[in-house]
Amino acid sequence: MAICTVSSAHSLSAACHVAAPARAGQPRQVIVGVTVVTCAAAGDAKTVVIGLAADSGCGKSTFMRRLTSVFGGAAEPPRGGNPDSNTLISDTTTVICLAIITRWITGRKEKGVTALDPRANNFDLMYEQVKSLKDGVAVEKPIYNHVTGLLDPRSSSGRLRFSYDSRVRDLLDFSIYLDISNEVKFAWKIQRDMAERGHSLESIKASIEARKPTSTPTSKQHADAVIEVLPTQLIPDDNEGKVLRVRLVMKEGVKYFNPVYLFDEGSTISWIPCGRKLTCSYPGIKFNYGPDVFYGNEVSVVEMDGQFDRLDELIYVESHLSNLSTKFYGEVTQQMLKHADFPGSNNGTGLFQTIVGLKIRDLYEQIVAEAASAALQAAKV
Repeated sequence: MAICTVSSAHSLSAACHVAAPARAGQPRQVIVGVTVVTCAAAGDAKTVVIGLAADSGCGKSTFMRRLTSVFGGAAEPPRGGNPDSNTLISDTTTVICLAIITRWITGRKEKGVTALDPRANNFDLMYEQVKSLKDGVAVEKPIYNHVTGLLDPRSSSGRLRFSYDSRVRDLLDFSIYLDISNEVKFAWKIQRDMAERGHSLESIKASIEARKPTSTPTSKQHADAVIEVLPTQLIPDDNEGKVLRVRLVMKEGVKYFNPVYLFDEGSTISWIPCGRKLTCSYPGIKFNYGPDVFYGNEVSVVEMDGQFDRLDELIYVESHLSNLSTKFYGEVTQQMLKHADFPGSNNGTGLFQTIVGLKIRDLYEQIVAEAASAALQAAKV
């Protein structure tokens, strides 16, 4: 996983330098590529770090594109740079991918480790760089080139399980984990790595098998929100993986974050919305909502099984969900239609990624407002 920084355009007066301190009173947001860092620079305002973690091929890049869009502007790679880069620039945000922080780019096979193996990651450097970003101090980092498999000059890379190291975990103010089941992950990696990166089917299978022993749920169990992508339960013995069941697991009691709910908060709901207001082809759509316990934590869970036929009808579903942190009626539907060509836009993957993006925007704005209010009160003293 890379680390990316997203800085609001208001704070970028010259060349984009990662995590350069913003001027007093100007908000700055930083997304650390599998970790999102949001900063509010208003006098002594603290930096807020939001972690986004997942294995390779689980939709991190798509999630960040959705998130960037929520903050405004169309994200594109920098001109003249690697077109496959996860560094994204828009009219209002800049996403700069940095390393998190791999000890070995070459030679991992010989050492018998994958990029997810803790031994392959320099957690000391990870902590130092994230701590610097949180303190508003600029850092230098390389970027992992997915085409060559090497580090580009003054760039960085790595696979981040942000909660493996408790020091890094303590820097996070909010964390998200994208959890893709092995069955779904295999189908996704085939599509991406074969079509876009030219990998063979055999190498993809070997990569997935090699990752299994070191893929621990550490980040997942500590995350404040988890998006789980699972095979459907609507089709008995389904092996195609085209229809997905997606769960949004939200930890209770997290500051600045109120979990989304369906119909009645705290109740247990099962809802089949197909009918006059929502077109559903086989096997249909089913929503579930209710309280649960996840790794010992009280959570609320919204689940969608199935896929949309018409995204413009999503407004019907949106109208029955609450605590979405939208700025206007239909904003979730608008965002989904805007990125209808993104992977997962016809199922719960895109829906829940969009919702979490809106929740992050709301969290960021609450932090900025609180910091501004504290600065104003301090000025009166």
